[in-house]
Amino acid sequence: MTIQQAQQQVDQYIKTHGVRYFSELTNMAVLTEEVGELARLMARQYGDQSFKPTETKKEMAEELADVLWVLLCIANQTGVDLTQALQGSFEKKTSRDKDRHHRNEKLH
Repeated sequence: MTIQQAQQQVDQYIKTHGVRYFSELTNMAVLTEEVGELARLMARQYGDQSFKPTETKKEMAEELADVLWVLLCIANQTGVDLTQALQGSFEKKTSRDKDRHHRNEKLH
């Protein structure tokens, strides 16, 4: 699935199964919540925190997909073509960072 197809599928899902998109501000709050859930999971799986006995273990893939879903919603609502935006980001980073990381001794 391409990024463009993902944006289209989310849009179709909202139109078929939802009433409408949440407002942009609500989706920003939902995105923050989803990133928080991902952070909590990472702190327990890869960091120093442990799972609470009553806590249900979630899958990393599920949490990442939730973040991506809301990000796709926000892109759709605001008219952002994420394929084009990501390509632009690659170009900017390549121009800016093409040698920078290779010269960073901390990374070697």
